[in-house]
Amino acid sequence: MQPKTQLPRPGYGKIARMADCRVVGVDVFRNAWVAVALTGQGYFGAYLASSIDGVLAQAGPTDVVAIDIPIGLPISSFRPADHEARGFIGSRWRSVFLTPVRAAVVEENYPQALALSREHAGQGMSRQAHSLRQKILEVDEWLGRVPQRCVVEAHPEVSFRAMADRYLPTTKKSWDGAIERRKLLRDHGIELPDFLGDAGRAGTDDVLDAAAVAWTARRVALGLAVSLPSGVPATPSVTRQTIWY
Repeated sequence: MQPKTQLPRPGYGKIARMADCRVVGVDVFRNAWVAVALTGQGYFGAYLASSIDGVLAQAGPTDVVAIDIPIGLPISSFRPADHEARGFIGSRWRSVFLTPVRAAVVEENYPQALALSREHAGQGMSRQAHSLRQKILEVDEWLGRVPQRCVVEAHPEVSFRAMADRYLPTTKKSWDGAIERRKLLRDHGIELPDFLGDAGRAGTDDVLDAAAVAWTARRVALGLAVSLPSGVPATPSVTRQTIWY
């Protein structure tokens, strides 16, 4: 089913010139975080650290941060944003997991978390979602300390789908998929260098994902981003449980 057309919504105060834009995209890499920073001219740097605080400290001051991790945990049911993101990317829908309810994320034991998910949301949760619980909670706690920082949730496959303006046939873990996604980034002014220093230890797909959500962060900063669900203004108080591209 073709996704419903959506109009761009205003971001965190439009930046007067693209050259003034400074943003960062962050993705999980194993037990760490990898980030890609952009300016209006394109690629600025890549960073790797064990904590969200650490990787953003390396990236320096930014206008917008986009993170590939659920921001805003539901109490019951599942988030409309996740369902809409699945519909938006078509056949690659499995790359978007349904964000579990808070009670299930807090629970360390997977069988008990599964039971809590069924109790509160009416169905279970994936092991992938539960395996990310520490990262989800790390961002949740960090956001409580920086409530006014311009932070949005983004999903790389949603961002790549928007860049391409079509469904992507390849998985990002394949050779063809990685080449296709790197080309999409290049076509949108993001030229990743062949060598990234310490950040080059991260997986190829994780670096590409960080760059993709950085593209979304730049769109938010410039007031060009689109929300899932649609129609959500990008202000610090209402960016939760919303995926941007």
